[in-house]
Amino acid sequence: MNHEDPVLLHTEGRIRHLTLNRPRALNALNHTMVLRLSEALDEAEADTSVVAVVLTGAGERGLCAGGDIRSVRDDALAGGTASLGFWRDEYRLNARIARFPKPYVALMDGIVMGGGVGVSAHGSTRIVTERSRVAMPETGIGFVPDVGGTRLLGAAPGELGTHLALTGDAVGAADALLCGLADHYVPSHDLPALLAALNASTTAEQVRAAVERFATTAPGGTLAAQREWIDACYPADTVEDIVERLDAHGAPAAKQAAATIVAKSPTALKVTLEAVRRARRLDSLEAVLDQEFRVSSVAFTGPDLVEGVRAQIVDKDRDPHWTPATLAEVTDAEVERHFAALGDEELGLAAGLRA
Repeated sequence: MNHEDPVLLHTEGRIRHLTLNRPRALNALNHTMVLRLSEALDEAEADTSVVAVVLTGAGERGLCAGGDIRSVRDDALAGGTASLGFWRDEYRLNARIARFPKPYVALMDGIVMGGGVGVSAHGSTRIVTERSRVAMPETGIGFVPDVGGTRLLGAAPGELGTHLALTGDAVGAADALLCGLADHYVPSHDLPALLAALNASTTAEQVRAAVERFATTAPGGTLAAQREWIDACYPADTVEDIVERLDAHGAPAAKQAAATIVAKSPTALKVTLEAVRRARRLDSLEAVLDQEFRVSSVAFTGPDLVEGVRAQIVDKDRDPHWTPATLAEVTDAEVERHFAALGDEELGLAAGLRA
């Protein structure tokens, strides 16, 4: 095992361990990592001695902060297409994880955002800790939740997913469990013992039993107590109407949500709302990923992704200048353009599922 590799692979007993290994970049995913993870899953599925896969992140800060968006920005500025190839393979990986036939245990400890959600929250066994901060923060960089995130958020109870999609807010363990982004809470100090128990497991049933043995009740979250205003405000027809309802509601947290939303990319907000609502009507993760690839392909060529990454990651001035600058200026036709079929460039996962 080369400790410089961006994905570390090793086997303990009958458990195959996959470790995202770019700790200085908070394990942000690049194309090489996606391809290596896909290859590792193929190998683990074919190897009859392997009963489960465990995904972890190197370092102390988190599993994965998302995709390498600085590289995506550089690619967009150069007029390249490498990012589209990256997303194509990343979304295939997300679908592969969701249908992996053996237990796929993701330790969602620390920061888990964007692409990090994609490689963990589609797994069969998703574990959060008191350090977990789970988010799909794409609207803040002029992008739209992807990696199957619109399906995950669309399936959350009530309008919780819409709230998280538009605000990009990060949630802790209890709220991740409430929203269906995770399955079990294990205190971080118990993770070494849990890993030891997993490594001692010789069957899938023993893997599941080990997780159940260490799982306990998560400390209280915040979203359950906010359901009243969230479920009242977010069913509105448009982002403008949602913001108006939030502003008019008496709850201070609702007003804060409104302020958070209006600071995001107007185009990304409108496309995100439509994407989450369409995702609820689609019948498979693969169909949602196909839709997200269309959206991502269009967003990649727009001005807001480049500007959002500049403001948040490159210059870090936190002062993006969106184009257009207001929700009112984003037309229905512009939103619809993000969902147009791509012809020969379609991702085609749903078609493959039917074949």
